[in-house]
Amino acid sequence: MRADTADGGMRAAVIHRYGGPEEFRTETVPEPVAGPGQVLIDVTLAGLNYADLHCRTGEYARYPLPAVLGADVVGRRRGDGRRVAALLRSGGGYAQVARAEAAHTVELPDGVADEQALALLEQGATAYGALTLAGRLRPGETVAVTSAAGGVGHLAVQLARELGAGRVLALASTPAKREFARSLGADRVLDPGDPELAERLAAEPGGVDLFVDLVGGRVLRAGLDALAPFGRLLSVGARGGAEESFSVDELADRSAGLLGFWLQHVLADRALFAGVAERLFGLAAERRLVARIDRTVPLSGVAGAHRALAGRETMGKVLVDVRRED
Repeated sequence: MRADTADGGMRAAVIHRYGGPEEFRTETVPEPVAGPGQVLIDVTLAGLNYADLHCRTGEYARYPLPAVLGADVVGRRRGDGRRVAALLRSGGGYAQVARAEAAHTVELPDGVADEQALALLEQGATAYGALTLAGRLRPGETVAVTSAAGGVGHLAVQLARELGAGRVLALASTPAKREFARSLGADRVLDPGDPELAERLAAEPGGVDLFVDLVGGRVLRAGLDALAPFGRLLSVGARGGAEESFSVDELADRSAGLLGFWLQHVLADRALFAGVAERLFGLAAERRLVARIDRTVPLSGVAGAHRALAGRETMGKVLVDVRRED
């Protein structure tokens, strides 16, 4: 059901203090106002990302309260009515109207549905940038991807294939997720909770050239142990918390590299961001890259979606239909 906002406000999922998913309230709040270099978007769908969980608790970014979270939206740009998708570096996505930097907004081609465009922009750009810009994947190389059924991971598996990887290894935590990863074209699927994970990875013929990690912790050590000479261990995104530590000697022994990737550095270059988006949407239009939509929830379902994502219950992208409340 869509709520009326005849008073000029908009409906949004709002938090008044940092904490658990129960902090979300669906409320009428003032619409944002666009400043110089900004645009307003009448939102159809917003995305839910793992980083949102850390924003909700205040661990990742502390926005002024009350706050509307959400880092990616798709909808119609005010002024010209064009279909656009945008990344929001200051939140504001779980609402019927969002304010975005014009430089972080891209127009959508006719052949790509809103759901696919939204699922591809944040997570797809992360996966593509990690593989090409930071990971410098070369044709024929062996790639391993952790959290391979997640929003970024399931796109990274497909993109690794599209970019010419020789073999793709997918790490996923449940049998259903491993079967999903296999359906995406992974040559081999592994359980990251397997106590013999390091040995199984190390048994890969020729070793792993690029290990794309979206989780952290013990899998990083297993990834390092499996690297081929001149291999790269790539950590994607800011997660917080302590990670496994490696000595320079351990890296030197393998002629290996330890790398990081943050999408913000793509956003900082408008031409680069627009080029990555064009590449992703082109692949989507040709059905060579397909984002899985795990579920679409109304504004009142944001709290439950946060719980599901935190519990690792989802596969692919979670969307919020901001036009609906229940």
